[in-house]
Amino acid sequence: MTEPLLQPWPEPFGAPPFDRLRVDAVIPALEAAIAEHRAELDVLVQDPAPATFANTVEALERAGAPLGRARRLFSMIAGCCSDAAVRAIEPQVSALLTAHVTATNQDARLFARVATVWAQREALALDEERDRLLRATHRGFVAGGATLQDEARLRFAEIDVRLVELSVRFGQNVLAAAAGWEMLLAGDELDGLPESLRGIARERAAAAGVPGALLTLGRGDVEDVLTFSTRRDVRERIWRAFTGRCDGGVHDNNPIVAEMAALRAEKARLLGHPSFAAYRLEDEMAGTPEAATALLESVWPAARAQALREAAALQARIDAEGGGFTLEPWDWRFYAEAERRERYGLDAAAVRGFLPADRVVDAAFDVAGRLFGLRFERHGELAGWHPDVAAYAVRGEGDAPVGLLYVDPTARPGKHGGAWMASLRAQERLDGPVTPVVSICCNFAGAAAPLSIDEARTFFHEFGHALHALLSDVTYPSLAGTAVPRDFVEFPSKLMENWMVVPAVLAGLGMPDALVAALGRADGFGQGFATVEFLLSGLVDMAIHASRDAAPDIAAIEAAMLVRLDPPHGVTMRHRLPHFTHLFDGGYAAAYYSYLWSEVLDADAWGAFAAAGVFDPDLARRYRDEVLSRGDTRDPMASYRAFLGRNPDETALITARKLTPYLT
Repeated sequence: MTEPLLQPWPEPFGAPPFDRLRVDAVIPALEAAIAEHRAELDVLVQDPAPATFANTVEALERAGAPLGRARRLFSMIAGCCSDAAVRAIEPQVSALLTAHVTATNQDARLFARVATVWAQREALALDEERDRLLRATHRGFVAGGATLQDEARLRFAEIDVRLVELSVRFGQNVLAAAAGWEMLLAGDELDGLPESLRGIARERAAAAGVPGALLTLGRGDVEDVLTFSTRRDVRERIWRAFTGRCDGGVHDNNPIVAEMAALRAEKARLLGHPSFAAYRLEDEMAGTPEAATALLESVWPAARAQALREAAALQARIDAEGGGFTLEPWDWRFYAEAERRERYGLDAAAVRGFLPADRVVDAAFDVAGRLFGLRFERHGELAGWHPDVAAYAVRGEGDAPVGLLYVDPTARPGKHGGAWMASLRAQERLDGPVTPVVSICCNFAGAAAPLSIDEARTFFHEFGHALHALLSDVTYPSLAGTAVPRDFVEFPSKLMENWMVVPAVLAGLGMPDALVAALGRADGFGQGFATVEFLLSGLVDMAIHASRDAAPDIAAIEAAMLVRLDPPHGVTMRHRLPHFTHLFDGGYAAAYYSYLWSEVLDADAWGAFAAAGVFDPDLARRYRDEVLSRGDTRDPMASYRAFLGRNPDETALITARKLTPYLT
């Protein structure tokens, strides 16, 4: 029963046996895998030979392979197929894994061996990759509480268990809040909505046995209503429902947010850090909360100025039409769409006609082929975790196997919102070559549904993460692919977005030249709005987690930040705290800034591609060799310098976001 979760996955593809997985096997499999890992570690610490890099650090890399497989498979199922049975065991799974990880990190015998090797690091004269692994291993133990004593060690373990429990509850609340809301429309309530959304909504209503069209809080529905609905009351209803998720009621996440912030602050103090943000950023490129905040605030004046200019243009349009109301958050996208259509000749509905999801996937594959010589072969015989999932064998030069990619594009009940990439198996060559197994999950309306340009960019973004994992070429699995600092991991994904709007790529999708040109002309309008809503979320995140209070007052910190920044009326945080899964169920606490930090690198690197030619083979080869293949085997800035021969130009970000005219 537990074998599909624990055994190595069969070659030649390394495809997990999704068709054989059973939810009732998860707990027994994890318990067996944890026991096996514990036994491996016991052998390691009982080795009478002195601790060395090989018998300690490399031995830790080898240990726990079945546990890693079971953990990753359950994570995939929980994210994409979260039915009642999965949700019922998710807290127990998280508790088991957290208790084991904490016990391992706090094992004095293990840490003593790692510390012995660490003390010898200068004399060992390790190469760059091995030195990086030793540093990461030692840092992991220290960050996991290995140096704590007695009551502090016990309290640290209690905090970790509680944080994971709260994170699971937070995510399940967000999922339940979205699943529990729907809006039934009929007649002129559907005015303005794209026919594609109307069709899907009518199918939902028919399946539910009700007349009309049924809308949900899926991001695709929300964005379409806010952009196209001519009914202001309908826009307001869905905006309030979407932004009010988990803010009170049966799925209230506010108490969870407050408790998690307090526990994170306490955890950081136990390790000698003044705040959780200081603890979290110690090994990131930014290094300190002050540096991350400085980047965000350096962009704020220009972003705010442009957003004010955009708001004035939209209010003028409302007034000219005799609207008689003030621009509100649920009006912004609708009137911005009208502005783009009339001022720049951009018809977003027409753009969608050339961006069916399956063709966008093919376009991404074609870009990877032109840049890196990759081919993607569909293998229908390989089972996925859901019938919507497609599996692709990825091959490179000389038909050499590169890895396996799963694509799960479609929204459905039980699937978490948003889009993400995950590594099911990391590339390595510690004991022979192992190819990566990677997944991309999105929430589009269907496998061939027409996408907005932003949705198409989203797929390219996640595909950039996938390429980072697929093209990894390292020895040790814990350093492979996307296992890099959080504020570097978004660089390859942000960079890949640029190829989605390359004229040649759009032309390959059948888009006429006039529409391609309109996309280019309209690209700058709305950047103020987009940048401001991102910065609000990033600065509030950092303010909460940089607080030195024992129990940060979340509501007061958020309110004070919004008063100080004084954003334009009608622009709010991209993610409100009660449903901000990045922070409370996604690993981005005190790290939401990382998207902008990585965008500095992206903007500068894209400038180099634009100058050399967006498919320049020499630049693409250097990018692959010096960035994508390197994983975390060296300092990320060293990888960037090896790629372009210099440090990034920080002013490129303002230019790329079209904020230059509004600098103060």
